[in-house]
Amino acid sequence: MFSRRHLLSLAKFSVLFGSLLFSAPAWADRIVTDQIGRQVHIPDAVNRVVILQHQTLNIAVQLDAMDKVVGVLDEWKKQLGANYVRLAPQLPNLPMPGGLTKVNIEELLKLKPDVVFVTNYAPADMVKQIEDSGLAVVAISLLDVPPEEAVKLNPSVKDEPAAIDAGFASGVRLIADVLGRKEKGEEMIAVTKKTRKLVADRLADIPEDKRVPVYMANPDLTTYGRGKYTGLMMERAGARNVANSISGFKQVTMEDVLKWDPAVIFVQERYPAVVDEIKKAPSWQTIDAVKNGRIYLMPEYAKAWGYPMPEAMALGELWMAKELYPERFKDIDMQKEADAYYKEFYRTDYRAAQ
Repeated sequence: MFSRRHLLSLAKFSVLFGSLLFSAPAWADRIVTDQIGRQVHIPDAVNRVVILQHQTLNIAVQLDAMDKVVGVLDEWKKQLGANYVRLAPQLPNLPMPGGLTKVNIEELLKLKPDVVFVTNYAPADMVKQIEDSGLAVVAISLLDVPPEEAVKLNPSVKDEPAAIDAGFASGVRLIADVLGRKEKGEEMIAVTKKTRKLVADRLADIPEDKRVPVYMANPDLTTYGRGKYTGLMMERAGARNVANSISGFKQVTMEDVLKWDPAVIFVQERYPAVVDEIKKAPSWQTIDAVKNGRIYLMPEYAKAWGYPMPEAMALGELWMAKELYPERFKDIDMQKEADAYYKEFYRTDYRAAQ
């Protein structure tokens, strides 16, 4: 027979054991499916993340979740632009344990992250190295395609609008879920849908042969063709992407651009030097857009990236449509639209971010 003292001791042990058992990570985690089709165990409460992809970093800033970010990719300034620091002033002080396609595992482990976000095309051995160190890895593509395509830099996309719309929504929801910002994520998705409907309704009657031929100029004659968000952004803004014959993000030749002879040239905000280069280089001077002075440096919110960004879908497509068809958008005040968006998602107005 057990004495009363032994029974009390046994009871205390049972309570202690049960407490330890149910507080163990294996009982507290949950499973999410990332955007390359992997099931990933993550802690129920995520408090520390490292983000090795600039698109996810940009979304995290807008979700007001930077208090959970303990490390970022080393290319953040190149990818987001030097001005971006005004929207996320803590960035220069954060450790940089890797980039889009590389990681310093020792530096990463020092940060003790609960989750590491990577790009969909991060090398498999890089992902494995992080996972083998006991860390959860979530890959983000912002594109809804089969897993075998999702891991590619330039995936094959059958239905581009559907793949981008669905991939953007599921990507934002996944990031917001991991970071504990579900409600804000839904607000972000809703505002993009509202603006895109406005643009689509006003441009619905423009036939393909009447659309403005447009070229997206990046450094070193790189541009965006089919299968990337920038191509769809241009299409939704009423443009005809002259580089639509290429797939993905690729380098073209000056001969290609001369043959295409775009009426308008857009340049991403982070590459202002490209505007000067085009205006001054003799090889560009016969192109229609250059002769007529229709070279536009895009505003910060019109992020013409391969992956869809919430502000580009909510503001950038509208800005681009207004530049191409000003008479159809006379009532739209882009400063007012940008201020409203920035106040909601960047907690400042657009003027403050200039």
